[in-house]
Amino acid sequence: MSNVVSTANWDKIKTKIKRKYNRLTDEELVFVPGQEEDLINRLMKLINKDRNYVEFMLSKMQSNEANNRL
Repeated sequence: MSNVVSTANWDKIKTKIKRKYNRLTDEELVFVPGQEEDLINRLMKLINKDRNYVEFMLSKMQSNEANNRL
């Protein structure tokens, strides 16, 4: 499992996810450090996408943290 989520910038990533999938709530997007697997599995179910897509989305949002684009 790759580390696709960083605790340091989770708030920015969460904001981008909520903009892209505006039906998601803060409760659904809770991230606990060390439980990346739970977050990825939850996102897969919530947005109905596969693991590759979710990991790609998270890593893309993290790598473009300063960029406001989705």
